[in-house]
Amino acid sequence: MFEPLEILRTLAKHDVEFILVGGLSATIQGVALDTFDADVVHSRRPENVSRLLRALAELDAHYRTRSDRKLSPNESHLSSPGHQLLTTKYGVLDVLGAIGDGLSYEDLMGDSSPLEIAAGLHVRTLSLEKYVELKEKLNQEKDRAALPLLRTALRAKREIARAAASEEPLQD
Repeated sequence: MFEPLEILRTLAKHDVEFILVGGLSATIQGVALDTFDADVVHSRRPENVSRLLRALAELDAHYRTRSDRKLSPNESHLSSPGHQLLTTKYGVLDVLGAIGDGLSYEDLMGDSSPLEIAAGLHVRTLSLEKYVELKEKLNQEKDRAALPLLRTALRAKREIARAAASEEPLQD
């Protein structure tokens, strides 16, 4: 069971500063991409890490790599640029201190914007342009497989924006 809206609602309820990245961010922007997890890059400022810890406790988040023990991330884990690969009561959540070549929350702010993804739920989401750029630098099979679809969606988005910008207002 994967309920990404519940994961994102919980993070928002706790005022966690994060940027939604990965396949779910592309899906929210209209790309028909299958995804089974939520990937977020969070601010590693101490007050945000504290809020994130409270949200993760509510989500019953623990590391998915250790099925024999239910280990949860702590403050030092979340203060690092590393990747915390978690499972929650609503599905898989990857909490990332940085992505790509060490890009942090602050580095990605300019390439993200808040989107209303459900009634009253606004989530800062990585731009499709930046997502494609990051995917192009990776050399994993799943990333190479997704690139044609992502590039097509990005071209369509640009064409729509260009067409909208060139429309003249209606004359009375």
